[in-house]
Amino acid sequence: METPNLNYIKELSGGDLAFEQNILDVLKKEFPEEYSLFNKNFEKQDYNELANNVHKIKHKISILGFKKGLTLASKFEKDLKKGDTKLYKDFINILNKIHVYLVV
Repeated sequence: METPNLNYIKELSGGDLAFEQNILDVLKKEFPEEYSLFNKNFEKQDYNELANNVHKIKHKISILGFKKGLTLASKFEKDLKKGDTKLYKDFINILNKIHVYLVV
């Protein structure tokens, strides 16, 4: 089971703690907004906007070390463009892990 981690951020930073904190601050600011927007668009069944939401969120999934999660998000994004939501539950599980890691 994948869990969020800072390995990629640490690799990018080269030990620059201020850089790492800046990236985390951006993630902590943007993720809750994107998560909320995703949920609103899911309620409205606006699949094109949902696909756009997933596209934006999948960058955070990648930065936080979810390799399998990134693959799932990419597939989910494509499926949403066809109105297919079967990966919703799996995607929400990833989002919930990120939410707990960044926000709680």
